[in-house]
Amino acid sequence: MSLSFLIKLQILWAINDIQKIYFPILAAFGVPVNVVTIVILSRGKCGLSKCVTRYLVAMAAADLLVVIIDLILRQIPIIYREQFSFLRVIRMCNIHAVLLYAATDCSVWFTVTFTFDRFVAICCQKLKTKYCTEKTAAVVLGTVTVLSGLKNILWYFLYTNEYWLSNSPWFCRVSRGVAHSLVWTIIELMHYILTPFIPFLLIVLFNVLTVRHILVASRARRRLRSPNSGECPSDPEMENRRNSIILLFVISGNFILLWVVFTACSILRRLDYLGYPVPLPTFVREIGFMLQLLSCCTNTFIYAVTQRKFREELRNGVKYPLAMMVKLIR
Repeated sequence: MSLSFLIKLQILWAINDIQKIYFPILAAFGVPVNVVTIVILSRGKCGLSKCVTRYLVAMAAADLLVVIIDLILRQIPIIYREQFSFLRVIRMCNIHAVLLYAATDCSVWFTVTFTFDRFVAICCQKLKTKYCTEKTAAVVLGTVTVLSGLKNILWYFLYTNEYWLSNSPWFCRVSRGVAHSLVWTIIELMHYILTPFIPFLLIVLFNVLTVRHILVASRARRRLRSPNSGECPSDPEMENRRNSIILLFVISGNFILLWVVFTACSILRRLDYLGYPVPLPTFVREIGFMLQLLSCCTNTFIYAVTQRKFREELRNGVKYPLAMMVKLIR
């Protein structure tokens, strides 16, 4: 047994020990922060348009489902498999897989649709009035939800209904014939291409086009507003765009950063099954799981950091129950 293998094994054991603390804390934290985010945004007092609010509420709802279905009902039972061994007799893993992958797809693609909405709002003024509406947002989000459900029905037939309780992209038992079949290979590759490889590309593309448009528009507005002097008076329009862009970029960057390890590991794993092995320590995949799930709990902090009115609503929400407790005590 080589020294490098022993080091990798020790790192894996250390990460598994960390996960036994990390996953429960993340679950205890992820459920309330997403619920609070949904409540605050739904009140409509954060200074955001109804269209943007719809997207952000949908993203928080999808993240909440991922926390429940993936983190609480999958990752925690796997890391504590001795205590959850009874799950092996519960025959519904393939249903669990469909719900999990559909919720994950919604979480990812809602981020893409939000990015595209902001791209249209900033770069396509003629289309903005027709597309960036509350009704369009509802139609887009509903369509993504339905398509995500339909896309993942195939997993019901590919997986068995038995839990495997193994920390891998496949957490249900799969027959060897299916796992090594061409049909499985095509479906799994398409699965990871559609979520999140294509979303990565689309988010980067829309953000690059948005930045390019803003830079050109900013220079043009500065020339128009101060043609004869170096002074540039305050521009409320550009200030609003700047705030919108900060929110967009932080959400997009957070998504890409926290999903990239998981995506790379999943694709390399499939290449290994196809006979093109790429050496990758198992602990890297475990880190990918941890980062991917963290992405479902960070948007509340993003809103709190970038949106002043969201911070005020959050502060008021914390103060209200405390004030009620003080009144009851008195």
